[in-house]
Amino acid sequence: MLTQRLQRFQREAGRRALLGVPYAWLVVMTAIPALIILQFSISQLDTVTLTKPWALVEGVLSIRIDFNKYLFLFTDSLYLAAYLSSLKFALLNTALCLFIAYPFAYFMARSPESVRPSLLMAVMLPFWTSFLVRIYSWKGLLATNGVFNNVMMSLGLIHEPIHMLNTPFSLTLGMVYTYLPFMILPLYTTLQKMDGRLLEAALDLGATPWQAFWRITVPLSVNGIVAGSMLVFIPSIGEYVIPELLGGPETLMIGRVLWDEFFGNNDWAMASAVAAVMILLILGPMAIFNKYQRAK
Repeated sequence: MLTQRLQRFQREAGRRALLGVPYAWLVVMTAIPALIILQFSISQLDTVTLTKPWALVEGVLSIRIDFNKYLFLFTDSLYLAAYLSSLKFALLNTALCLFIAYPFAYFMARSPESVRPSLLMAVMLPFWTSFLVRIYSWKGLLATNGVFNNVMMSLGLIHEPIHMLNTPFSLTLGMVYTYLPFMILPLYTTLQKMDGRLLEAALDLGATPWQAFWRITVPLSVNGIVAGSMLVFIPSIGEYVIPELLGGPETLMIGRVLWDEFFGNNDWAMASAVAAVMILLILGPMAIFNKYQRAK
């Protein structure tokens, strides 16, 4: 009896330790930094140092929360424009990635099993190269004297270079190129599991291929669509490198504003408020993503 209790205790302890490690990691690497950012955002700036929003003096606890930075965020046109621009480009990037990735993932899922590993390798091949190298390569391709302009001028398609770099076009192109695999892989995983006999039954019952696609394939792939959309949309909101290297003045995004506040203005309180609002914008899509992940 004692041996059985000891074995049961060991199993429970091992299970709790196994679950406790990732939870501890999330607390240390996610929750604590988020709380620190929240504390900075509601603290008052005293010359060059931040004062804590609470103080214990002679046994009396006083709390002073400064919401002026949040009020300034929602009244200043620069920050509002940066948030709206980030949402616009993130939504555009998500829509374009879905439009391009769905046919590709469908083709991969319906291809012979012997070909699928090669197609998956082609999708993941860009990850073998540094992210910065790939973005810098687009600068060479899209520059005024870059590859695209030189090739088109040599073929006589254009008579003068087209301004493509540092425009919304170059930013969108770079973001779609970077995040497209994150849309393809969840869609492929979902479409691969779909039972092809359902489509055969729909066709036998008189449905056209287009009707079978919209009424069977698309509803069954909703989980993949949501997962891929969230994997693209969430990091696109706070993207900094691509707007910095490929974007221009018309493509101001909140990631660049956040960088300027932290390292340019050294205003950590304002930067923390910007980051806190951005986190709130991301929590909604993350909740949707978790909902559909649990529904699988």
